[in-house]
Amino acid sequence: MSDIRIENLVKRFDKTVAVDGVSLDINDGEFVVLLGPSGCGKTTTLRCIAGLETPDEGYIYIDGDVVNSLPPKDRDIAMVFQNYALYPHMTVYDNMAFPLKMRKLPKNEIDRRVREAARLLNIQHLLNRRPKQLSGGEQQRVALGRAIVRQPKAFLMDEPLSNLDAKLRVYMRAELKRLQKDLNITTVYVTHDQAEAMAMADRIAVMNRGKIQQYGVPIEIYNRPANTFVGGFIGSPPMNLIKASVIEKNGDVFLDAGYFLYNAGDVGSVLKEKIGGEVYIGVRPEDILLSTSSSGDSVFESEIYVVEPMGANMIIDLKLGGDIIKAVIPSTTGFYAGTRVWVGFRRDKIHIFDAKTGKLIV
Repeated sequence: MSDIRIENLVKRFDKTVAVDGVSLDINDGEFVVLLGPSGCGKTTTLRCIAGLETPDEGYIYIDGDVVNSLPPKDRDIAMVFQNYALYPHMTVYDNMAFPLKMRKLPKNEIDRRVREAARLLNIQHLLNRRPKQLSGGEQQRVALGRAIVRQPKAFLMDEPLSNLDAKLRVYMRAELKRLQKDLNITTVYVTHDQAEAMAMADRIAVMNRGKIQQYGVPIEIYNRPANTFVGGFIGSPPMNLIKASVIEKNGDVFLDAGYFLYNAGDVGSVLKEKIGGEVYIGVRPEDILLSTSSSGDSVFESEIYVVEPMGANMIIDLKLGGDIIKAVIPSTTGFYAGTRVWVGFRRDKIHIFDAKTGKLIV
């Protein structure tokens, strides 16, 4: 086990800055997910930790030691790749035993470790098969087994579930999280799937354009996103972001979105310095209230544009000028396309972001 610290990491490819000043502290035994869209720098960060890429600036520490100049084989970490990287001519047993044979461990120790890992992963019955005889989920378990037998200081995982079908992916993420907790091995996991990150991580580092936008526990990132990027990336459907001007009227502060006027209420005092400027109102789909009649919570009236049934819940698409606002409500409510509804927001769940910087104001 080990802790990992990244300090002002920079990695360039020609003129492109793939990783731009990333700093992270990963505790011993912690499961940290690097989350972000394609090209945000998450895999490059992982490859720098592994030693597969050399940083242009900054430092990587494992157990307090700088490892920038250490080759991958000397960092005592195990990496699980997206494509599993199994040797097709070897049996499952030999694939798992290979890194131990390279270290010239005694045969009885190799056998003990391989069989113990196979038992943990429930693949004892597959040890004599070859990769082409395995399903995607079984290959993924073998790749994990090959990493486990090394008993490394840390696991590095690059989208290991992305090649599995949706049902198996949901099952395997629970199995992987249980396994990581049982082994208590520091794990850095890369994914673009925010649902996967929310379900598995102790902490999430949300990345965009080579920078960390926010680093924290999943519920904190969901409930209090640091900026519009995080708010719009985390959640399914993502947070609605409605542009509005901050105005003052009869001593009160209002948010004027053009199609509705929203009284800022208690947060008006915080927004007074923004009067004359623009902000984004951030509201999650589940925090939108719909009713067929006006009430004290109502903000504006709209027509339901599309209904997306999702089983127990349904997603309601509302047109607001040229924008689509999404709400999530129980399927039992019986709304349908064309229904006129009054739309309100849960006032205690509203987020206000600066329109210029994207940063959270309140």
